[in-house]
Amino acid sequence: MDLKTKIIAFLAGLFSKEVVVVLLAALPIFELRLSIPIAMLKFNMPAYKAFLLSILGNMLPVIPFLLFLRWAVVRLERLRFVGKFLMWWFKRAEAQSKVIQTYGFWGLVIFIAIPLPGTGAWTGCIAATLFNFKLFRATLACLLGVLIAGIIVLSLCGGLSQILPLLQNKCV
Repeated sequence: MDLKTKIIAFLAGLFSKEVVVVLLAALPIFELRLSIPIAMLKFNMPAYKAFLLSILGNMLPVIPFLLFLRWAVVRLERLRFVGKFLMWWFKRAEAQSKVIQTYGFWGLVIFIAIPLPGTGAWTGCIAATLFNFKLFRATLACLLGVLIAGIIVLSLCGGLSQILPLLQNKCV
């Protein structure tokens, strides 16, 4: 059993499936790129529920992380292992941030929205800190990017086919 499966099994043994989805989406390695497929395919949740819980979980750590990132980095850099990991993460975010340098706010949204490893809300927060985004703009960019990433992942899981008919019925 791989680490990802062990973590999911451990959490599922402790919490309801809804809480597991929120927690998975809040974790920096998984985010909603894993929580939506797990919610829909493993827990048989409807697409709208998987989407909403995943957005909530993915956004949950954003504001605290943005608020305390600079403070924490200065103090944690002194710890050998943590400092090396943070420097690696910062360099990775900076190397991948050409789109942010070019397009500013919308570049950050795009960077967060791409559902690939090394992008997402957590790395987007680091990039926002590196480029001195104000809290509101960084949070808004994270929210928009997470929403777009959620739609992409949802469509890859076939969830849009469940949600679109619901929206059409509400609009008619």
